[in-house]
Amino acid sequence: MTLLKRSIAEAIGTLWLVLGGCGAAVLACGVPNNGIHYVGVALAFGLTVLTMAFAIGHISGCHLNPAVTLGLCAGGRFAWKESWAYIVAQIIGGIIGAAIIFAIWHPEMTGAVGNFATNGWSDALNADGLNAFGGKAVGMGSAFITELAMTAIFLFVIMGATDRRAPAGFGPIAIGLCLTLIHLISIPVTNTSVNPARSIAMAVFNGGQSLTQLWLFIVAPIAGGIIGALAYKLTACDGCCCKCGKKDAAPAEAPKAEESPKA
Repeated sequence: MTLLKRSIAEAIGTLWLVLGGCGAAVLACGVPNNGIHYVGVALAFGLTVLTMAFAIGHISGCHLNPAVTLGLCAGGRFAWKESWAYIVAQIIGGIIGAAIIFAIWHPEMTGAVGNFATNGWSDALNADGLNAFGGKAVGMGSAFITELAMTAIFLFVIMGATDRRAPAGFGPIAIGLCLTLIHLISIPVTNTSVNPARSIAMAVFNGGQSLTQLWLFIVAPIAGGIIGALAYKLTACDGCCCKCGKKDAAPAEAPKAEESPKA
């Protein structure tokens, strides 16, 4: 499969992740009496990954996330020289997904964190004792640690679930449920990113504080992804990383393990 076709698949997949996950947050989370709330949004994100893993996992590996792409590169599962194409495609796809949401529901923008399902942190509690996302954890430090740790675990699960020694065909389920759990933990802290493309896409339309705090949701997920992938490589490889890393290589979130595209 050519790099162009795989990149197009990544753009479509990331479009769906943003449209499905962030769309659920913007359009369905706060509906009075019938809203889906945190649990619904968490499930929406998990389901976008699960469905796209089966749809494009055999084409591109279904990364949908620059932190996943770079983490897989660090873990020996993907070629560094092809990562730029995936990352560009993911950002473009995410922005298109955000544009669709924006066209459906044009909010009154203020640029505040949390508007339009953006990511961020709160430096002070509101009058009701809660931060912008309904939780009590506030500040840049809490946000950075949350995004770093959640993305590290995410990559650890991805590496393990797509290892050729793992049960075949269950990778997408494990990865989708992992992303659901990550959202259940961290929505009240940062509105959950663990994905720079998702954060960039929504911040572009909200502007203001969402853009000024965006750097954290690029740096922390990428650093966490690399840490998680290296941790799995250290744990799972028996002194043969250079050889078995390529042999065991599997597309992230793919339905079954198979070799990653050759560089």
